[in-house]
Amino acid sequence: MSERRQDYKRHGSRYKARMRAVDILFEAESRDVDPVAIIDDRHKLARDTNPIVAPVAEYTETIINGVAVELDTLDVFLAEHIAETWTLGRLPSVDRAILRVASWEMIYNTDVPVTTAIVEAVEIASQYSGDKSSAYINATLDAMASKVETLRERAANPEAVLAEASESLDDAPVAPWDDSDALDDSDEDFESVDAAEVFEAEETVEVSEVAEDSEVSKVSEEKADES
Repeated sequence: MSERRQDYKRHGSRYKARMRAVDILFEAESRDVDPVAIIDDRHKLARDTNPIVAPVAEYTETIINGVAVELDTLDVFLAEHIAETWTLGRLPSVDRAILRVASWEMIYNTDVPVTTAIVEAVEIASQYSGDKSSAYINATLDAMASKVETLRERAANPEAVLAEASESLDDAPVAPWDDSDALDDSDEDFESVDAAEVFEAEETVEVSEVAEDSEVSKVSEEKADES
């Protein structure tokens, strides 16, 4: 078994659910579609006689629905706390997705320890984007964690949050699923691992190791034939 596959086995189902949520948010922004609609599509594809995607984990769906509803408030909070040398709208879209998942957990899901949300977000960032992204994602989430109770209180009144938001917080508002800027190197790296890395991460426990290894072997043989 490869080192990468062993690495996945060290993570629990919630880590995989977060990874898939990041994947879906990234896809939604890139395609300019509602992430909730992507979830619906995944459910339909997973119910096919010969499904081509794994079922969406319940916690992934919880994250996506939560981020979709609270997106505007989350983005205001993120813009307030992101490092001065960065702006939310200019980040790679995969980093925005990671920040949105983690900040939603920190503010809206009190069942998840704040430290856990941060640590796993940084780990996902290191896997998808690299050390540079991990550093400012860590700094942003740490800054939010230091006043998380205040943020939770403010989040209870989203209309006030949006009314108080300053236009200077960002160069320009980011439409919910707009990814009009050209992809940078981080986005390209993320797309390159999408099929191999993310799909494996999202596999559910119901999929047996035998079936899993069989699929990997089949893909390898097909690639070899094409070569």
